[in-house]
Amino acid sequence: MAGHSHWANIARKKSLIDAKRGKLWSKLAKAIIVAAKHGGPDPDANLRLRYAIDAAKAVSMPKDNIQRAIRTGTGELKGGDLEESLYEGYGAGGVAVLCEILTDNKNRTAPEIRKIFEMCGGKLGGTGCVAYLFERKGVVRVSQAAAAEDRLMEVGLEAGADDVKLVGDRWELTSEPAAMATVIESLRKASIPVESNEIVRIPTNSVDVGDADTARRVLDLMERLDDHDDVQSVAANFNIPDEAMAQIG
Repeated sequence: MAGHSHWANIARKKSLIDAKRGKLWSKLAKAIIVAAKHGGPDPDANLRLRYAIDAAKAVSMPKDNIQRAIRTGTGELKGGDLEESLYEGYGAGGVAVLCEILTDNKNRTAPEIRKIFEMCGGKLGGTGCVAYLFERKGVVRVSQAAAAEDRLMEVGLEAGADDVKLVGDRWELTSEPAAMATVIESLRKASIPVESNEIVRIPTNSVDVGDADTARRVLDLMERLDDHDDVQSVAANFNIPDEAMAQIG
C-alpha cells in the first residue's frame, strides 16, 4: 500500500472527527481568509477562493463562518494577518516531509514544528531540501459507488484529468490545479456527484519503510503535524509494505 494513500485514508477519518469539534473549520477558515486576501472576495473570479469554499462546504462549515472568513480576508474584519510558508524536513527512515503553513506568528510556529519532527525521529530542514520531490495537483474525489471507472475515465480525462485511480472506497481524479474546476464541472454535468476536492502535494518518488517501528514513527509524525493548528496540509513520500502495515495493526 502506498504510504501517501494510507495516510490519505487516516487523514480522511481524522477530518471527520476534526470537523465535529470545529478544528477543521478553523483551518479551512484560514485558507479562505488568505485566498480572499490575495485574490478578492468573488469566488467566480478567484479560483483559489472557490476551491477553499468548496472544501469548507464539503464538511458542512456554516455559511456565516465562510462569509466571516471572506470579510476577514478582505480587511472588513480583524484577524487576517496570516503568512504562508512551506516547512520541509525528513522523517524517520529518510522520508521527505512537506508542510503547508498558515500562521500569524512564525516565531512561535517554527520551533513548535521543529520539536514535532525531533520527537518523531526526524529533522526540520532548510528551504528547498525536499520541495522538489513533490508536485502540486488537484484531486477530485468521487465515491466508488457513484460511477464506474470507464465512465470516470471518459468524463475526467476529456475535462483535463491526468489519472483516475481507486484509493480505499473512493475514486481520485488528479489534474493540474488550474484544470480542477473544469473536471469538477464536467463531473457534475455528467450527474456524477463530487465528494471532495483539494490541491495537494504529490510525491514524484517514494521511500520504502519496511521496518514497523520506523513506519510507526513516520505515521506519528504525520498525525502530530496534521494536528497542529498552523499546518494546513502535510505530505510525505513514504511507502509502507503490507508486511510492515500488518505489524503496525
